[in-house]
Amino acid sequence: MKKLLTLSALVLTAFSSVQAKEIKFAMEPSYPPFEFTDQKGEIIGFDVDIANAICKEIQATCSYSGQAFDGLVQAIKQKRVDAVISAMDITEARSKQVLFSDAYYDSSASFIGVKDKVDLTSAKNVGVQNGTTFQQYVVAEGKQYAPKAYASLQDAVLDLKNGRIDLIFGDTAVLADMLSKEAGLAFVGEKVTNPKYFGNGLGIAVNKSNAELVAELNKGLATIKANGEYQKIYDKWMTNK
Repeated sequence: MKKLLTLSALVLTAFSSVQAKEIKFAMEPSYPPFEFTDQKGEIIGFDVDIANAICKEIQATCSYSGQAFDGLVQAIKQKRVDAVISAMDITEARSKQVLFSDAYYDSSASFIGVKDKVDLTSAKNVGVQNGTTFQQYVVAEGKQYAPKAYASLQDAVLDLKNGRIDLIFGDTAVLADMLSKEAGLAFVGEKVTNPKYFGNGLGIAVNKSNAELVAELNKGLATIKANGEYQKIYDKWMTNK
């Protein structure tokens, strides 16, 4: 009987170990090239490939679900998901609520507008994605602008082209991806960095109680940066963006 109990304990321990290797990621899947939904309804993009590569290195099984960006931190805090990888800037305010992995992407922000129509001094209405640090920046630092929040920047593009807003403010790589598909739009002004809101890099967010997972993610991230896999993924999604 004692041997059976010992065997059962070993099986349960092994099962728990396997279970611990399943990581449920959440993201807001309308933010190319970081994450978006393809024609098959699957979430793809830079963040997904990075997470998959990390999961392979740490021998974890990973899954992905989509939800609104402004609910992602709360999903982590309530443990509805294990991790968030969604082009999320590492900020002091967010770090009080969640743990972050090491930065996996260096971020900056930019403005875009209709070509030759407005500049940063004449613009008034600026589109931003709801719940982002870009929205926070425009509200707090861009007093000359009237921010308009959107669930998706694709909706903001429609308003920009129709003259309902003057500029869109967001992540440089995301806006560059938009410009590659919208010939009538262009960058306005220089790139913006502000450590309070963005410029510290993008990180993978996890619950405050799960430092072990952060360590595993950092280990996997360091490995893919060292073995060249990170560069392959970067070149696939970001080169010429």
